[in-house]
Amino acid sequence: MKEIYSLRQRIVSFFSLLIAVFALTGLGNAASMFDDPRFDRIPQSYLDQIAAQNDFFAPALITINDFDNFDMGTSQAEPHISQNPRNPLWNFCAYNINVPFRTLDGGITWTPTSVSLPSSSGDPITAYDSLGNLFYDNMKNPITGTWTIKSTNGGVNWGTGVSANVGNDKNWLCADQTGGPYSNYLYGAMTPGNIVRSTDNGATFSTMATFTNSLPGAMTCVGANGSVQGGSVYAVMHTGTNSAGIYTIYRSTNGGANFTQMSQNQYSNYIGTETGGRSTVQGMRTRPYPMIAADNSFGPYRGRLYLVYASNNPSGNGNKSDIFLRYSTDFGATFSNAVVVNDDANSQNNFQFFPAIWCEKNTGKLYIKWYDSRRCPTSDSMDVYATYTTDGGQTFATNQRVTNQMFKIKLSSSGSAPAYQGDYDAISGNPVSAMVCWTDFRNNNYGAYTGYFPDYAMRVSNNNLNINGNSFANIYTTIPATKLYDKVVKFSATVTPTPTVGAITVQFVGRDSITTIPDSVQTRISVAPNTTTGTYTVAILAQGPNGTPRHQRTVTVNVGSTGVTETGAPVKYELSQNYPNPFNPTTKITYSIAKQGDVRIIVFDALGKQVTEMVKSNLPAGSYSVDFNGSRLSSGLYFYRIVTDGFTDTKKMMLVK
Repeated sequence: MKEIYSLRQRIVSFFSLLIAVFALTGLGNAASMFDDPRFDRIPQSYLDQIAAQNDFFAPALITINDFDNFDMGTSQAEPHISQNPRNPLWNFCAYNINVPFRTLDGGITWTPTSVSLPSSSGDPITAYDSLGNLFYDNMKNPITGTWTIKSTNGGVNWGTGVSANVGNDKNWLCADQTGGPYSNYLYGAMTPGNIVRSTDNGATFSTMATFTNSLPGAMTCVGANGSVQGGSVYAVMHTGTNSAGIYTIYRSTNGGANFTQMSQNQYSNYIGTETGGRSTVQGMRTRPYPMIAADNSFGPYRGRLYLVYASNNPSGNGNKSDIFLRYSTDFGATFSNAVVVNDDANSQNNFQFFPAIWCEKNTGKLYIKWYDSRRCPTSDSMDVYATYTTDGGQTFATNQRVTNQMFKIKLSSSGSAPAYQGDYDAISGNPVSAMVCWTDFRNNNYGAYTGYFPDYAMRVSNNNLNINGNSFANIYTTIPATKLYDKVVKFSATVTPTPTVGAITVQFVGRDSITTIPDSVQTRISVAPNTTTGTYTVAILAQGPNGTPRHQRTVTVNVGSTGVTETGAPVKYELSQNYPNPFNPTTKITYSIAKQGDVRIIVFDALGKQVTEMVKSNLPAGSYSVDFNGSRLSSGLYFYRIVTDGFTDTKKMMLVK
């Protein structure tokens, strides 16, 4: 984490120095260079703001009304996500400027990852190939092209970055995930229109074509060509003006060696209100990027090319936007009429923008996500919504909220319109579900969030149990609601720590899965005779047929004692000094309570801000211990406090990294 923080600071320092150079040499207004509407650059005001941030990584599970969002901490917007087609539990997500996260367990835990590049200016793009190789593409600093770097283990370790594309703005990368003649080729696009490919798993890249792309939004994708898997490689260029964008479609039938222009289409107009040459929604800048994807499945819509974008409906400056889909059945030569993806009853009253898409290669299911203000009468707040189509873009599943909390569209700290709060995000999936990544403003900052779609809610009937040895307790594990999820949910459980003596076991009575929602499974937690007293955690995992969607709930199990120590002395109230102290990153806190009652163990930082609540339980008299993990905290002085009905005490501990 220190390496990532240091890299960010170097990037911020570089941009600040560059601004100063422009000012001293009289090369124009430096700030306006970064806010030029022809480019999707990060404004200097934003770089100044993030330089002072220190809450970079605080991964947490955010559960509201039993639905989960995964909060990875404060980042810098513009995320992109890819899922390993060989293992849907492996997801990799990256935010500006160079802030990647990985999960190898389907999102239960997200780990900040350090990716070493010679330099980086942002716009991270990710891709998995069919072999499970992960590729990460990021613009160079200064912006003359991109670096691409490869990982063979989901982002745990990385190779050496290689020079990939050439350009001055907004890059893209995709991989041929088929088993066809161009299997695992990589295709990249970058403004002002350069197309590159790699035929050696990212070791080298070559420029294959140069088109015109005066507005950011160059993108590539791979589709079928008749019976040839991966036989159609598509590139879209974005030209024209902000109010009348032109999408030009190119196609290659020989693995990117040559491209032919298929069509040129003027589909998009403003999004919201134009300010300073940019479309804005409530002051947040946005752009009608052309998002393309193609069907590689052997289903009825094989070979279909999809184009998704946002534009005002009706067209015109100052109106509100919808999400539109068009499809082509002739390799991009012509497109269908536009179909509105969002299903709100009065869409002209609401904003829909920031679409992202993913076409699942096995089934052809097309996932679509976007920002949506339909739940806010004043249209100044929004959620992330999603849907999918399984009939080639003719109809869509009932739109669903992915976010579990609505948030303001524009941050109070992001400056005047057009305010930078990112220009894109992403979705990537499998036949069962997709994972969405987005920038979330619910805490008035640039939150890095992910979530599943389709999805289900999860609940346990009691998350705090007192069980004596040679006894058990029954609870219910429930799936109370769903967001279009209609498959089996299977349960399993683990217990930590392992008791020194005895055992704690978990049994799903009668069955360990459900096939209809809502439904519950009776869950029995048993404690063997003479099991070591203390506090244990039972983690109950729910997952779909391929491991996704995946959610977890924890139950605290307090194994009781007789109220006397092992020496036979009566238990008294006591909070012991943590050991070891100083510590890095874990330490043990032991405490005793004289009689049964409510007990809280709370940790504060040196400023008195609560860091975590380690224990919140009704415990029988006895002696207990709990482990504190400070791996996500900074070095420094911390305090831990016990609060009971009859006793309160506070002690210091020192984290040294």
